[in-house]
Amino acid sequence: MKELVINADDFGLSRGANHGVFRGWEDGVLTSASLMVGGDAFEEAVAYARANPLLQVGLHLTLVQGSGVLTQHGLPPLTDASGYFGDDPVLAGMRFFFLKPLRKKLHQEIEAQIRKCLDAGLELSHIDGHLNIHMHPVVFDILCELMPRYGIKSFRLTRENLAANLAQDRKRIVGKCADAFIFASLAKRCRPMLDRLGIRYAAEVKGLLNSGRMTEQYLLRALEGVGDGLTEIYFHPGRRPCETLERRMPDYLHDQELAALTSPKTAQKLAQLGIRLRNYRGEEKTYA
Repeated sequence: MKELVINADDFGLSRGANHGVFRGWEDGVLTSASLMVGGDAFEEAVAYARANPLLQVGLHLTLVQGSGVLTQHGLPPLTDASGYFGDDPVLAGMRFFFLKPLRKKLHQEIEAQIRKCLDAGLELSHIDGHLNIHMHPVVFDILCELMPRYGIKSFRLTRENLAANLAQDRKRIVGKCADAFIFASLAKRCRPMLDRLGIRYAAEVKGLLNSGRMTEQYLLRALEGVGDGLTEIYFHPGRRPCETLERRMPDYLHDQELAALTSPKTAQKLAQLGIRLRNYRGEEKTYA
């Protein structure tokens, strides 16, 4: 059986990002969304999620290119004076790994982001991360402590089939090779612990290697590569003009990704291939 989770990242980041989730859920094939608790449109996203409980919501853990929940004091700093994380994911990853005094602050911030979602009345069924920061070894180890404590039972184990992706799109070959190798290695480290904890994850995750460019044309071809078991494909749908989206992700094709999610061709392709839409809770979504 082929089952597919279709997720939207950056829920709560801005009104433009929220619009992408609203439309993708109501008029398209979206089955879940991942919430940025430090986003400017967090309250709007929470209100929509509470009014639409069948839309599964997870935490889009943000530790880079976004705002923190807690006010942190002391050195070394986790955020700048305005509470904003750094923009460079490589530098952030090195700081998390080598600056051991940061680990307590990371633990506190990660737990605060989980609790902010729960305190808003949302049931979190999965965790992923902005720029996939949730796969970082230090961050992952903290999550392995916190997920069972808060009843979070699914995790985005990010890795993607490089050969299948390059067969469809040969842009950014060097970068894709690097990303595929890095995340395959991280996934190999993460998988045994997830299995021991009984945390669910998809057999493959698509969206890493074409992040921000998950157009209708690409999606229709990618669906042909969905195998048996559970697959996740993640998107960044949105509506422009939106100052936040244009400032943070100027090269992302938010409107085109939303069009892919709401295209009749996508629903037709899913039906043709016998792919069932579901979320990480196992609930199925029907499509016309």
